[in-house]
Amino acid sequence: MNNNHLSLRSGNPTLSSKTFTGSFGTFDDVMTIDGTVNRTIVSLFILLTSGFLTFIFEIVAFAIIGTLIGFVLLIATMFKPQWAPKTVPLYALFQGAALGGISFMFNQIYDGIVTQAIVLTVGIFLSLLAAYKSRLIKVTENFKLGVVAATCGIGVLYVASLFMSIFGMGQMPIMDITNSSLFSIGFSAFVVVIASLNLVLDFDFIEEAAEKGVPKYMEWRAALGLMVTLIWLYLEILRLLAKLQSRR
Repeated sequence: MNNNHLSLRSGNPTLSSKTFTGSFGTFDDVMTIDGTVNRTIVSLFILLTSGFLTFIFEIVAFAIIGTLIGFVLLIATMFKPQWAPKTVPLYALFQGAALGGISFMFNQIYDGIVTQAIVLTVGIFLSLLAAYKSRLIKVTENFKLGVVAATCGIGVLYVASLFMSIFGMGQMPIMDITNSSLFSIGFSAFVVVIASLNLVLDFDFIEEAAEKGVPKYMEWRAALGLMVTLIWLYLEILRLLAKLQSRR
């Protein structure tokens, strides 16, 4: 069995170092890469359909409702991965609704920005998948450490900005989509790069999980991890495009 995946390190909280570790035992029906691909396609189809309907019918309230319910389902799946075959499709449904509402609000401010963000997200995903499969990108220990450290640093800034907003101080200026300074745009571009590189770590985790022969339900858990990274990437691309638009 090939085990060149080093340390099971990822910046994605849904694919942490404990996700595929532990004693799973021996299973007749185990996780496969093809199975994970199929589960991911199903999940993304649900997410995109839900988001499209919310966007078309302009249900902005789902931006908050869907996010809250999606967050609860995400936490539940992280602690109870056995629930993943049921919770992940529901997460895709509600998170898709949230993204539809958020996308509608962005599109009201900057017409056409959503289409651009979707195209860029899909393009980055396919490009990095091709680069990973062809081994143009090597997932070394230093690569993992760098991506995880950067992701954690960005997470700290997100949390700090959230607390500033809660206590009436407003969000950090670099988080403001109307802040078109070069520093703010540079920060968003950096976050997009780190979110993109997290996809590579997700691919590596999935490959290792398939090699380890973990139970079948982990295909849904892995699909969840990819969805979380893609959603993060999409939202950060939206933020970056909005800042670029505001410079005009």
